[in-house]
Amino acid sequence: MEHVKALRCEAIDTIRIGFVGLGRRGMATLARYLHMPHVVIAALCDIDKANIDKAKSLLGSSGHDAASVFSSDDWTELCSPTLVDLLFVCTDWTSHAMIACRAMESGVHVAVEVPAATTVEQCWRLVDTAEATRRHCFMLENCCYDPFTLRTSRLVKAGTLGEVVHYEGGYIHNLTGLLASRQWYREQYAAHTGNPYPTHGLGPAAMLMDINRSDRLVSLVSMSSGHDATSINNTLIRTEKGHTILLQHDISTPRPYSRLQNVCGTRGYVSKYPVEMYMGEGMDSPLTGKELDDFMEGYTHPFEDAYKADALAAGVDNLMNYYMDRRLIDCLRAGLSPDISVYDSALWSSVAELTALSVSRGGSPVEIPDFTRGR
Repeated sequence: MEHVKALRCEAIDTIRIGFVGLGRRGMATLARYLHMPHVVIAALCDIDKANIDKAKSLLGSSGHDAASVFSSDDWTELCSPTLVDLLFVCTDWTSHAMIACRAMESGVHVAVEVPAATTVEQCWRLVDTAEATRRHCFMLENCCYDPFTLRTSRLVKAGTLGEVVHYEGGYIHNLTGLLASRQWYREQYAAHTGNPYPTHGLGPAAMLMDINRSDRLVSLVSMSSGHDATSINNTLIRTEKGHTILLQHDISTPRPYSRLQNVCGTRGYVSKYPVEMYMGEGMDSPLTGKELDDFMEGYTHPFEDAYKADALAAGVDNLMNYYMDRRLIDCLRAGLSPDISVYDSALWSSVAELTALSVSRGGSPVEIPDFTRGR
């Protein structure tokens, strides 16, 4: 279902792309777009000359024309519709909203890494700026495009699960090595007492439960155990329809990687981690393995039909990234609102500060703003 406040803009046939931030995440994104049709890599910007040199070499070896190059002090020069149509923001979290707003104010669409903002006020500014400038602010939440997630969305739309009344999602990923080696990452986590990285769990939940479309998030309660970056956070969110979402964040224990994705409907249940399964009404045991694969084949998502063959031909090893990238470009080329709107980007990101607020109040309920209705 289309967003209640879908923002439509003029169609762009060939999208000129700029990158601010060419570290680990930015370089990986650049590499993905080297094989993307209907795009031109127009501009590169990073604080580290070595990253710029690596990006230039990558462009050259892949047969792309040279891009304009800027230092970190000149990043505002990328925010120009005469140079780029779409700016990718792959810097540290604290600068995402600032750069995104400046780009939109200059007339440029934005694709911003997660989270799109770190405070509720920054989230409001993203929304205000997008509405004032009529520019898109798409958050690169690739988990919404996971093939199993997409097929689950077809299950939901077909009514196979009945009414989805509860969802469990999260980000469980042992990142102790990354915390030890990257100072900015470690400092960001150490300063946060709630869930600083909620969108991998919340994004798919919101899409499956039609949040910002036919339902909205109302309030949350949040609790953390442990200290600083070693804490585990649990957050329970209530929707206007009375449904619930449980989010968990844990990057410091030896648990296996998981985003949970447990979908509870009145007629069926689907889970992705630790084992993909489906359980429906009247069944004595869940479908797993080949039985599940055969069952889910009946719920193939249109993105698979449109993009999977191209992804496999290109040797892509991460389908959810490819689906996200192709869908974003196709929306811009057609003048459509992206699947993840600025209202989604703001809402999902705002949960970071709101969980910290609830934790500081001993787990008391905190109201969640409705970014679609204005301040």
